[in-house]
Amino acid sequence: MSEPHDIELYKRLVQQDKMALETLYNRYEKLIYSFSYRMTKDPKLAEEVVQEVFMKLWKTHAVYSEEKGKFSSWLLTMTRNMALDLIRKQSKRPTVEYEERDSLQEASETPEVMLEEKEQTRLVRRAVTKLKKDQQHIIELFYFQGLTHEKIADRTGLPLGTVKGRIRLALKHLKTHIHEEGGNVSG
Repeated sequence: MSEPHDIELYKRLVQQDKMALETLYNRYEKLIYSFSYRMTKDPKLAEEVVQEVFMKLWKTHAVYSEEKGKFSSWLLTMTRNMALDLIRKQSKRPTVEYEERDSLQEASETPEVMLEEKEQTRLVRRAVTKLKKDQQHIIELFYFQGLTHEKIADRTGLPLGTVKGRIRLALKHLKTHIHEEGGNVSG
């Protein structure tokens, strides 16, 4: 029996199917974490992004439409937006520095989890380096610097349609490269 497609799982999720949520989580959690970690450079904030994305899927049923593109691309766009929102929110909070000794109990991850997260990050980075230079640049501006399509068009001097097309093409190539490296990405 083959695994259900993302769209089928999404439709079941809208009907409050917990198994559909669990399957989507297992399928995308590592990719979303790696992607948000690259944006936030903070493991705790990246975990919060993952949690918020799946909570949004479950509680508010973020609206996905097949006409807007692949489910995985839509999910990464939602992840990007959530990461940017949390980064902005965090930058408005006053920061209080503390040393590790100030913490009563430091939550530590198991070495297996840390290794797995490190490997996922390496996988995404390797995939990005396999893109053409123009696609790498577009992905960097859009996903990691958080620029809008319009700002990228202004900065690069490219037409807006070209920017959108390059982002779509780059995501398609990223998915292929991650799959070739043994990552689990479905669309």
